[in-house]
Amino acid sequence: MEKNSKIYVAGHRGLVGSAIVRKLLSDGYKNLVLKTHQELDLLDQRAVADFFAHEPPQYVFLAAARVGGIVANSTYHAQFIYENLQIQNNIIHNAYLNKIKKLLFLGSSCIYPKACSQPIKEEYLLTGPLEQTNEPYAIAKIAGLKMCQSYNRQYGTNFIAAMPTNLYGVNDNFDLKNSHVLPALLRKFHDAKVSGLKEVEAWGTGKPRREFLNVGDMADGCLFLMNNFNPTQDQNEQGHIFVNLGTGTDLTIKELVELIKNAVGFEGEIIWDKTKPDGTSQKLLDVSKIMAMGWKPKIELRAGVVATYEWYKKQDHC
Repeated sequence: MEKNSKIYVAGHRGLVGSAIVRKLLSDGYKNLVLKTHQELDLLDQRAVADFFAHEPPQYVFLAAARVGGIVANSTYHAQFIYENLQIQNNIIHNAYLNKIKKLLFLGSSCIYPKACSQPIKEEYLLTGPLEQTNEPYAIAKIAGLKMCQSYNRQYGTNFIAAMPTNLYGVNDNFDLKNSHVLPALLRKFHDAKVSGLKEVEAWGTGKPRREFLNVGDMADGCLFLMNNFNPTQDQNEQGHIFVNLGTGTDLTIKELVELIKNAVGFEGEIIWDKTKPDGTSQKLLDVSKIMAMGWKPKIELRAGVVATYEWYKKQDHC
């Protein structure tokens, strides 16, 4: 992309989109198109069509989505599949109609089967059943990926996708009912510290392993892919339009809990509620594909958690 290219970031206020905006601006891309929900309802087919027709961008980062943790995914099944399908259908189709140069679709590692071999390679997509708790969201993301792939094949578009691992960082959601594990733990330990509590409850056994990527690295990876990765037309290659985005390393939930406890400075006890589910035992992405292209993450987990907590304390939470 040229520095003056017209770039639309869909979902620019969210965790992913805001990180992409910060990265673009810091790298000198100034011609950004940013629309709030009030300015452009991405669920409205006519509104999206009018937007692309009247001020078509040259490049699109599709980061808009309804997202949430295990509680939200288990509660809002219909909204998660309907809204995500509607958003991506509207944007991808109108990107094709208006001949944009390139689109990057943000997926999620939850697209892969529940019982995947580890680490998870791109070609493992659609080789087994999905994790039931977030199946509607995962199916929507798979549909978006396949839509990009199909439009490339039929219309010759240049649509690619990135599948990031668990993300965290600035602008994360810290709501205990709807957030993911890392921000939820940060919030729990912070609240306990401020309230002078003697213990914090954690779910499960602490044995499952998880991988975490800072949104700063995610945004850096997305910009790298936009500038360096193009889809191939090999009909037999499963992962030919999308790339895993992660660190290639993981840790146990117990290690994560201890890391966050220390970052927050909580001095009480951790109580493990083993009646709560552990979830999948391990979910680690194989990131050899993007690393072979010359990209690698820069933000170490402990430093990233500390920086996220410092940002959180500057908000209206303390």
